[in-house]
Amino acid sequence: MAEEKPTMRAVCYESYGGGAAGLKHVDVPVPAPKKDEVLLKLEAISINPFDWKMQNGKMRPFLPRKFPQIPASDVAGEVVKVGPAVKKFNPGDKVVATLSLLAGGGLAEFAVAKENQTVARPPEVSAPEAAGLPMAGITALQALTQIAGVKLDGSGPLKNILITAASGGVGHYAVQLAKLGNTHVTATCGARNVDFVKSLGADEVLDYKTPEGAALKSPSGRKYDFVVHCAEAFPWSVYEPNLSDRGKVIDLSPSVNGMATFAIKKLTFSKKQLVPMMATLTGENLELLVKLVKEGKLKTFIDSTHPLSKAEDGWEKSMSGRATGKIIVAP
Repeated sequence: MAEEKPTMRAVCYESYGGGAAGLKHVDVPVPAPKKDEVLLKLEAISINPFDWKMQNGKMRPFLPRKFPQIPASDVAGEVVKVGPAVKKFNPGDKVVATLSLLAGGGLAEFAVAKENQTVARPPEVSAPEAAGLPMAGITALQALTQIAGVKLDGSGPLKNILITAASGGVGHYAVQLAKLGNTHVTATCGARNVDFVKSLGADEVLDYKTPEGAALKSPSGRKYDFVVHCAEAFPWSVYEPNLSDRGKVIDLSPSVNGMATFAIKKLTFSKKQLVPMMATLTGENLELLVKLVKEGKLKTFIDSTHPLSKAEDGWEKSMSGRATGKIIVAP
C-alpha cells in the first residue's frame, strides 16, 4: 500500500473575486522541499494588499498561475526539513521568508521557501514582527534607498520627503526608515492615526481629509524632493505644485493613469518625474530589515492577529484599507 502523505490545514480560493467570502478552508498535502528549499512550520503569516488584489484579478491572466491558490507570501516559522542542497539552515532554526509570489502558499500550517529567500530570525525578533517585514518593509526600503537615495546612516544632504498613507503596512515602515536618514518627513494619514504616525518619527502629519491634507501641502511650506506614494488615487496635478524643481513621485501602485503620466513626463523631458516602482524581494534586503528590528531601529506595528481558522477576518480587514500597521495570521 502507498504511504499516505501527511496533510495540513490551509486557506485557498478557487476563482477570481469573492473577497473574504471566497476563501475556503481545506486539508491539503504538506509540501515537500525541493533541493534548494526549506520546509517551514509556520508561526505567523502577513496579509498584504497584493494578496487580495491578485484574488480580485488585478494581475490576470498572469497571476495566479492556477487555481486553487493558497495566498500570502510573507511568513515566519521554524525549519522542519531541508533540501539536499541547502547549506545555511537546519531543522529547528527560526526564520523569516518570502515565498514565491507566483506560487504563494502562505496561508497554511506549512510552506516551502527558497534558501536564498529565507533569513535567520534572532530571538529578539518575534515571529509576527518578522512576518510583517518582507513585502511591505522591502518596498519601503527600496523606494527610499534605491530611488530617493536616502542613506540609513544619516549621512548625505537633507531630503524633504512626503509619505502618503503613512499608517499602513508600507507607510509605517517608510516613515521609520526615512528618519534613519537625513530627512524631513511629512506624512499623511487619517485623523485617528495622526498621533501614531508622529510616534513613528514623522516631522509633520497631515489628516488627508482636511483641505491641507487633500492638497498635500507641507505645514512648514517645504517642497518635496521625493514622495513615497503608498495611497491610491492622487492625481499628478495635486503633487506637481508641491514638488521641488527635480522632485519625484515614487508610485508604489502604478495605475494606467500613472503609467501615462510617467510616459508624458519622460517624453517632455520634465524635471519633475513620476517613477513607477515594483519591489524586488531579496534575501539581502530582508536580512537588513531583520537586523534593524533586532537593534531596535525599526518596529513592526501589528493591527490585529487572527487564527488560521478565521483568516477571512484578517483578509476583510486588509481589504477595508483601515489597518494600522500589519495584519497577521497565526496558525
